[in-house]
Amino acid sequence: MGLASRDPPTRSRGEAGRIGEVTTTLYRNGRIHSPADPFATAMLVVDDTVAWVGAEGAARTHVDAADEVVDLEDALVAPAFVDAHVHLTETGLARDGLDLTGIAGRTALLDLVAQRAKERPGEAILGFGWEEDGWPDGGAPTPGELDRASSDTPVYLARRDVHTAAVSGTLLAADRSIARADGYDDGLVRRDAHHRARQAARSAVPAGRMAELREQALRHAASLGIGAVHEIGAPHISDPADFTAVLALGATPGLPDVIGYWGATAVGEAQALGAAGAAGDLNLDGSIGSRSARLSAPYADAPGERGRAYLDLPAATEHVVACTRAGIQAGFHCIGDEAVRTAVEAIAAAAEVCGLAAVVGSRHRLEHVEMIDDLLIAELARLGVAASVQPAFDALWGGPDGLYVERLGPDRGVALNPFAAMARAGVLLAFGSDSPVTPLAGWETVRAASQHRTPSQRISARAAFSAATRGGWRAARVEDAGVLAPGMLASFAVWEVPYELVVQAPDERVAAWSTDPRAGVPGLPDLSPDAPLPRCLRTVVRGRTAYTWA
Repeated sequence: MGLASRDPPTRSRGEAGRIGEVTTTLYRNGRIHSPADPFATAMLVVDDTVAWVGAEGAARTHVDAADEVVDLEDALVAPAFVDAHVHLTETGLARDGLDLTGIAGRTALLDLVAQRAKERPGEAILGFGWEEDGWPDGGAPTPGELDRASSDTPVYLARRDVHTAAVSGTLLAADRSIARADGYDDGLVRRDAHHRARQAARSAVPAGRMAELREQALRHAASLGIGAVHEIGAPHISDPADFTAVLALGATPGLPDVIGYWGATAVGEAQALGAAGAAGDLNLDGSIGSRSARLSAPYADAPGERGRAYLDLPAATEHVVACTRAGIQAGFHCIGDEAVRTAVEAIAAAAEVCGLAAVVGSRHRLEHVEMIDDLLIAELARLGVAASVQPAFDALWGGPDGLYVERLGPDRGVALNPFAAMARAGVLLAFGSDSPVTPLAGWETVRAASQHRTPSQRISARAAFSAATRGGWRAARVEDAGVLAPGMLASFAVWEVPYELVVQAPDERVAAWSTDPRAGVPGLPDLSPDAPLPRCLRTVVRGRTAYTWA
């Protein structure tokens, strides 16, 4: 299916959102997902703004004034997705590198490395996604094994959580400080050793190639109906030059927007880099998979281990106070229950210093927030904190047979990612992928939240879609985007949905599906587990087409 359009007349045009000739596009004969009119079939876009939504009869009055008329052919038009947690350069590297997800064992991993070395002789080999649990032939390979498989080229292979990696001897020789750093263990690198190894691996990729991979990653996001991403940068992930290059790419007309967060306590540095906040991957702890998330009680499969704490409460509080006074967002990466408690208590302490209104107005944010109880959820709501969460984590590691239960035991393991509890309390949810930890996605993310592996934590498809669209904008303190209504930003996607739209409820005790138009609620695609997901036909960012399906 394609979208038919009438060619606009030749005339000078201004760039969307800038002073110049105004461009007007009429989209008609579709299904517009809009709270302004749940029965709308047409939408008028003037420059970068939605000007009107309504019925087909009224659309005829706008035809002659439009520079372009797009026949939607019954396609669904909905707000573009916002991925609220992305590492764009890492995503580009992962898309170009070895895909190690689901790899069966150490031998199979080494075979893939050897194959890549033959295909691209002399190039550094980067791979992402291995998980060693259940491997029949041991854990991660040693530096010597990777050297032999790669014919002595640099190798960096990140675990699925990107908190641990296996590296080759050649890469270690490129930066001898890696083997002396905290977290080094015979070629397996964590913490500071991992940060150094990641930088060494990036340095082995030519700058021009890195720029190509960034742009390819952002264009891939557009092909998925994603109109904006939150770039989560930090000194231990990338350098300021990489971060500013990603922000500059997002400012390019015709590409998805990029909102950047710099994960460092240096508030002035974050401001100078153009970041929306000194937040994101300012780590209070690590990950559950690598057993570095900070817990209040030991891991079930490692009784002597409680994970790592990278900032204490006084330092975290000082950071939130500094950001509040500077007028930018603060935030932390926090996964384990002790790290989450530190983050929430730090924001609460900052409210005592700066005043509750100042803290609520700052809309500070927390990334992941996986292990959180009801009392802390209530505090998040009271403090106006946005929770940037990843539904794909639950789909991948949740449930009674998942990694969470393996690491934490059955009681704690099934209680993670309590989306329904946070939504009920009024916490602002924003959905992201943490790409390349899990792939960039749109409808898959909405489905994962509405089909949570713990049924009591499922939210409606409507609430999940809002978190995946408007929630990302609001988490960045942008209020005039994420909804298709007059005056709102014209960033949206057009979807092929060859069936009737539905309204889905999260609780199977009530009617789960409705197609009754009298409800006046905009419908969404069927997101039940086996239903086919929509295909993206077009993505429009600020009124400009960023992607069209061929």
